Amino acid sequence: MPIADLPTGASLHYEDTRPASDEPPVILIHGMMGTARLHMGHVMDWLHERGFRVIGLTLRGYGQSGPKPRDFPDNFYRRDAEDLLAFMEALPIERAHLIAYSDGGEVALIAAGTAPKRFASCIAIGAVGNFGPEMRPAFQSVYPGDWITDEDKALHGFSDAVKFTGEWLRSMTRMIDAGGDISLSLAKHISCPLIIMLGRKDKLNPPRYGERFVAAAPNGRLELFPCGHAVHDQQRGAFYEMTLRHLRAASGD
Repeated sequence: MPIADLPTGASLHYEDTRPASDEPPVILIHGMMGTARLHMGHVMDWLHERGFRVIGLTLRGYGQSGPKPRDFPDNFYRRDAEDLLAFMEALPIERAHLIAYSDGGEVALIAAGTAPKRFASCIAIGAVGNFGPEMRPAFQSVYPGDWITDEDKALHGFSDAVKFTGEWLRSMTRMIDAGGDISLSLAKHISCPLIIMLGRKDKLNPPRYGERFVAAAPNGRLELFPCGHAVHDQQRGAFYEMTLRHLRAASGD
């Protein structure tokens, strides 16, 4: 699979199912400790079977993407969004649909608010664009990373789970301390149809944070599902149905 070397310093691995298509592709982005194939593989395959051009993008430092090791400066979400926009320039892709999960969802919301004309639609799964103090315990549960397997470390090219999760937690804590605006101030610029999908049992993202974001987005709406964080895995049928309607409506079909 190809690698895109970008002026941002990232080298991003991606899958592109129909590179010759003139239609806006659906770009899928994974979450923490994932890759496009690992977190979004069944969605990629399902969309491809329905005729969409599908691009699975793996963020810097994960999987086969570089540089390694993955690090977490305080602006890492914005840095990933800049990588995404640079990736679209490099291919080139004038306009795309976004479907992104967890940390990838936060990246998608920033990108859609930063360059609204570049996106035909956006689905953010398990992401809310703003963090508050009540989210600290869920973030803290990620540390010290004893849930990370040796296979995970080998896949992503690091050896110290304590350091890895500690850097992530430190950045997340600083974001909360700075007021928690990840992309909320950009929501008013998101002109494309937007769905934030949250599970009612999601321990990371209280629904009221999603409600706050979509209230500020001109074409945003919140959809709640009877599950946890990974809506696309845990409510697969309902997710597929809603996603297909969303993409077809945004494409004018």
